Amino acid sequence: MPSLKVGDKAPDFSLPDQTGAVRSLKDYKGKKLVLYFYPKDNTSGCTKEACAFQENLGVLKNKGVEVIGVSADSISSHEKFANKYDLQFPLLSDEKKDMLKAYNTWKKKSMYGREYKGIERTTYVINEKGKIAYIFPKVKVNGHVEEVSKVLDELK
Repeated sequence: MPSLKVGDKAPDFSLPDQTGAVRSLKDYKGKKLVLYFYPKDNTSGCTKEACAFQENLGVLKNKGVEVIGVSADSISSHEKFANKYDLQFPLLSDEKKDMLKAYNTWKKKSMYGREYKGIERTTYVINEKGKIAYIFPKVKVNGHVEEVSKVLDELK
């Protein structure tokens, strides 16, 4: 997959969320979209990131922004995760990893000398026309939502 860059058309997707409803990029035409990719439900960093987006959801929605989380976890895993933390935004289930690959977030990683494939925590801001407006690669969870909010203010 070629790397995505700012100005590129965002790759389309059509995946189920934690309720089983299928979400597509075209559903968000005319709105800004924060699409964040995370490794795994109910892990410390992913929980912290999801809760930070939830805590700031009102502020983001007031800016005309929708938030979607994406991982390779199952619909039922997402449902439990969303219910446990009262997440009020879609969590897309990409078990086949098609969207993860399209957005270049399925990468070779290594931990303790062991190499494996996994999701690199990445956030994309997509504008009203479906183009990539900003990319946050290799996201660090602490302060990330504030960084996203600041970028959204600058994109006006």
